Amino acid sequence: MAASLRFHPLLSFALILAFSIPCQSAPEYGFTTELVHRDSSRSPYYNPAETPHQRVANAIRRSISRADHLGQSSANALSTPSGVIVSSNGEYLLNVSLGSPRVAIVGIADTGSDLIWTQCEPCHDCFKQASPLFNPRKSSTYKDISCSVSPCRTLSQTSCGVRGLCEYSYSYGDRSYSKGNLATETLTLGSTSGQPVSFPKVIFGCGHDNGGTFNDRTDGIIGLGGGSISLLTQLGTATGGKFSYCLVPYSSDHGSSSKLNFGANAVVAGRGVISTPLVQKDPKTFYFLTLEAVSVGKTRIKFTSDDPSDPMREGNIIIDSGTTLTLLPFDILTKIEDVLGKFVTLPPASDPSQILSLCYQAGADVGSSIPTITFHFKGADVELNAGNTFVRVADDIICLAMASGLTTIYGNLAQMNYLIGYDTQNNKLSFKPVDCTSY
Repeated sequence: MAASLRFHPLLSFALILAFSIPCQSAPEYGFTTELVHRDSSRSPYYNPAETPHQRVANAIRRSISRADHLGQSSANALSTPSGVIVSSNGEYLLNVSLGSPRVAIVGIADTGSDLIWTQCEPCHDCFKQASPLFNPRKSSTYKDISCSVSPCRTLSQTSCGVRGLCEYSYSYGDRSYSKGNLATETLTLGSTSGQPVSFPKVIFGCGHDNGGTFNDRTDGIIGLGGGSISLLTQLGTATGGKFSYCLVPYSSDHGSSSKLNFGANAVVAGRGVISTPLVQKDPKTFYFLTLEAVSVGKTRIKFTSDDPSDPMREGNIIIDSGTTLTLLPFDILTKIEDVLGKFVTLPPASDPSQILSLCYQAGADVGSSIPTITFHFKGADVELNAGNTFVRVADDIICLAMASGLTTIYGNLAQMNYLIGYDTQNNKLSFKPVDCTSY
């Protein structure tokens, strides 16, 4: 298996999509963009004063908070969910360009929300932003959406303004918010080929009243969920509803970057590919899978019940690139920890952050001391080694990168060194073990 056995001192990322001139329309063959870790030295979020272990602790805290809000949104099952993230704690940043002529927009990329929005002039009440606000009057391709068109009538957080224009009011779990006009605009993404790809008439929110826990390094939020107005859904016609990514371990960040693929470039095929159904259920924002069991070594721990009427038999786990940890029900996590306690002979230790519950004293490379943990999704058995299941929280301490939460989430640490493809037209998600540093 290609997955690395090294431990990764950083579990959160920044998604930076670089773009250049000239620009072209979406090619039929697809396109690929580069991903940069959030706390990499190439990220605007990079803080050289933080130690690797401090970054781990921060990522763990974000995972717990994010999971709580995802759980609240899933329980509410709104068609356009609010309260799905802590707005300033996104694990990725997305750098796109908006308008004609193009203006750079740095947004928090989030697979747990749908709306794309940025701060716009005139801004009645905005949070401080380092870059200039987007001015729709200077773009030849900007167009307000009227109250009578379908996007305004179908979204639950819109209303009709005094000029007959569609207005939105979007809120998040930490009480951050954005209010403004719903509009269409040309959006441009970068490509590793050097030719940017532009998409006309993308629906987005032009925010004139925004506040909360945002900081001056971001300009808004880019919704990457499965809802009708998310970026990925709006690109569906051009990309055939396909996208994939390959996340490199942070320890391999020197000179290599993760990849985000669209269209034909996003097809996951070849030896070692396994697939599981994407389950359609509310809220549409999230990508639901069915987890049947988890194995530690050869010990299988059942996840689903035998009752065919149990609503949790299908679509019982969310795969989320924005959550670092894998979150499981308390009883399942306890069973996994109990079995690991019988297999692992390393001396026990405590998490300095007092968040993770199963930790060991360990040197630099302990891959052989940790048994393989397998997630048995419906039709797909995904094997995870120590680099996917444990995280180094101190120079001599490793901890199981799993916790209990309000909802069940398959986090991004477990996804590293896998090419993961989403086929939203055929409702299929595929895994392929690869070395993402050379992908």
